[in-house]
Amino acid sequence: MLLCLSPAWLTKVPAPGQPGEAALLVSKAVSFHPGGLTFLDDFVPARRATYFLAGLGLGPGWGREAAELARDLTCPTGASAELARLLEDRLLTRRLLAQQGNVAVPATLAFTYKPPALLRGGDASPGLRLVELNGKEGQETLVKEEVGAFLHSEALGDALQVAVKLSGWRWRGRQALRLYPRAEQGPVVDTVLALLEKLEEEESVLVEAVCPPARLPFPGSPPPGPELALRICAVVCRTQGDRPLLSKVVCSVGRGDRPLRHQSSLPRTLEAALAQCGLAEASQAAIVRQRVKAAAEAALAAVLTLEAGLSAEQRGGRQVRTDFLGVDFALTVAGRTLTPVALEVNGGLCLEACGALEGLWAAQHLGLAAEEAAAAPLVETMLRRSARCLMEGKQLLLLGAGGVSKKFVWEAARDYGLKIHLVESDPNHFASQLVQTFIHFDVTEHRRDEENARVLAGLVRARGLQLDGCFSYWDDCLVLTALLCQELGLPCNPPAAMRLAKQKSRTQLHLLCRRGPPWPAPSLYAVPCCPLESEADVDRAVRQVPLPGVMKLEFGAGAVGVRLVKDASQCREHFSRIARDLQGEADHPGIGLGWGNAMLLMEFIEGTEHDVDLVVFGGRLLAAFVSDNGPTRLPGFTETAACMPTGLAPEQEAQLVQAAFRCCLGCGLLDGVFNVELKLTGAGPRLIEINPRMGGFYLRDWILELYGVDLLLAAAMVACGLRPALPAHPRARGHLVGVMCLVSQHLQALSSTASPETLQALHDQGLLRLNLLEEALVPGEYEEPYCSVACAGSSPAEARHRLLGLCQGLGIDGPHYPVAYFLSHFK
Repeated sequence: MLLCLSPAWLTKVPAPGQPGEAALLVSKAVSFHPGGLTFLDDFVPARRATYFLAGLGLGPGWGREAAELARDLTCPTGASAELARLLEDRLLTRRLLAQQGNVAVPATLAFTYKPPALLRGGDASPGLRLVELNGKEGQETLVKEEVGAFLHSEALGDALQVAVKLSGWRWRGRQALRLYPRAEQGPVVDTVLALLEKLEEEESVLVEAVCPPARLPFPGSPPPGPELALRICAVVCRTQGDRPLLSKVVCSVGRGDRPLRHQSSLPRTLEAALAQCGLAEASQAAIVRQRVKAAAEAALAAVLTLEAGLSAEQRGGRQVRTDFLGVDFALTVAGRTLTPVALEVNGGLCLEACGALEGLWAAQHLGLAAEEAAAAPLVETMLRRSARCLMEGKQLLLLGAGGVSKKFVWEAARDYGLKIHLVESDPNHFASQLVQTFIHFDVTEHRRDEENARVLAGLVRARGLQLDGCFSYWDDCLVLTALLCQELGLPCNPPAAMRLAKQKSRTQLHLLCRRGPPWPAPSLYAVPCCPLESEADVDRAVRQVPLPGVMKLEFGAGAVGVRLVKDASQCREHFSRIARDLQGEADHPGIGLGWGNAMLLMEFIEGTEHDVDLVVFGGRLLAAFVSDNGPTRLPGFTETAACMPTGLAPEQEAQLVQAAFRCCLGCGLLDGVFNVELKLTGAGPRLIEINPRMGGFYLRDWILELYGVDLLLAAAMVACGLRPALPAHPRARGHLVGVMCLVSQHLQALSSTASPETLQALHDQGLLRLNLLEEALVPGEYEEPYCSVACAGSSPAEARHRLLGLCQGLGIDGPHYPVAYFLSHFK
């Protein structure tokens, strides 16, 4: 992230193939480094910006030059003069907030001269009276009638004063607020008439109610000293999916008879300000905070809705979006309810106030240092938009399309502007019509992976594909992908590391030998096991591995064929059954039988099960996401339920992340997105297995929903040799709790009360989150989950209760599939 202190340090150059747009180049900037180090850097050649946020605020600076630099850029842009003009129009924003956001605003009478198109027509807003003027002279009678009616209207409520001011881009910060008692109609009329003479087109004169300060404590208690008023300042940011998120709230406190302004009052926390005014009870302060949050997020939602209807020219460019908003509130009483009333929105003043509070010398002693910075969600949005800019147009070779559970890939690729070239065994796969290039090639015979990699490299060169990266999220293709990348000279993990992680017994036995340094060594997490290729191996294994144990396919996926075995006879029986039923790819496609049906026996580990999804680049951990799994239906291990984020204590969560990361490094997995399955025992984490690819089932969807991080995009970036810029400690937006549906247990429900159509309709209504994992309702002995059904909540308990009620209503819960028991681990 670079800070440019002069427009001379930036240059716009025409963008090839994008007429009317320009790339932004940086030749000089202040750069920031860990430890508080800053440098003034010169860049030769100039660096291309992938995101631009211009300071268009008040005060001395380069407002006009910054506005010109921000216009019509090819890179994402977080502000423009065109949008700032709209947001600085108080009349427009008040009408917008009142109509679309249902946000309380002061009662306002506006005299507007030739109003802009956005203010013409439309429904009337409660408390907002708009009087359109065709001229500025001869309006005395009209003004007197309108002002008189307004001052006597019920819309003003308990207000004792009104303010008269000018509204419009030209007047921001350049005028004094004029206050008058509500009973003095004459001075108000005279001031309005005087200000009308100064109006230009699309400007207004506003007469607005001055919100009476909330009397805290409520009447009945003696007021503590002089009457004080609060001005609440909220910063709200646009996050993944264009959803608003309150970032921080700060307040200023002053005399109730004087207006509070930015930069003329000291910022403090909402709780401290409320306590100073007499409201010290924590529960009441929490209610006020929740109301401010709802109003601030509704304000940004209304602004984003307005933007969505504007043309690129009206926004100032194709890539311009409002990424954050400051909203100023007064706290008043409406119907004996403490109510935040939105006074205005601004670009940077609220963010500046939050920064001033975060910079207090005593912040660490007050516990403020532990809070997230107000700008943190904004920075995440900057990084997300920057990543999209970097990846747009990248040419990626993808091996293995996957099934219905991976349909999101093609929508995401189109959204990100990725150019996908697909290698797939099925010549009739639906994705063949959704990619730039389709290469039909049998990738299921893994004994010929080295040869196949050379053949595929020849096909790529013959087609003249200029690739930026190559990756896969499909288990069957992971080793082949590493070999092909080696042939083509593209970034990837070594084939030996992928082979090691792909074969479950080799993973455990290798890590058992890795005793460090560094410490904690990977051997601490590995579990004793024994590979099984014949019945003789079974007899040897039961003497080496303590029973009960777990038998599973060496190269399996989706928990197919995984079973708890208690003695040698059960081991032999299960080995024979798998050897008979699952001999090759045709018996159960997509679970790794192209590698053969060898098995392993590993020690059964008691404890809670968890998934850790990692993003690793250059051997460095960039992000980790931990989820909890419910108890399985023994003796099988098919997943039943899940919860995210984890409900574990922070230390236990950190232990799981460290274990997952150490195990990946121990296998030589230095770059990529990996899914690691672990159990947390009384002695710490133990490894179940490493999946050297993006997590399956619902995981990508849940992480994107809760954290705004797309594992698919991160995997694509790593494949292109680009380091994803991800938040080190991402903050979840809520909680998700889900349950798996199995055809063997839910065929009747899935054919009636919980049909795919019903589940999809509930998903579209926002009542549940559906992830379809299979297409056909075909029961079988070796089955994978048909779908995942989840509910969201502000707490795990809320999400859990919603899900349980939904499952009971849909017929998913029952005596043979007790959802309440599966969710009991998440308490």
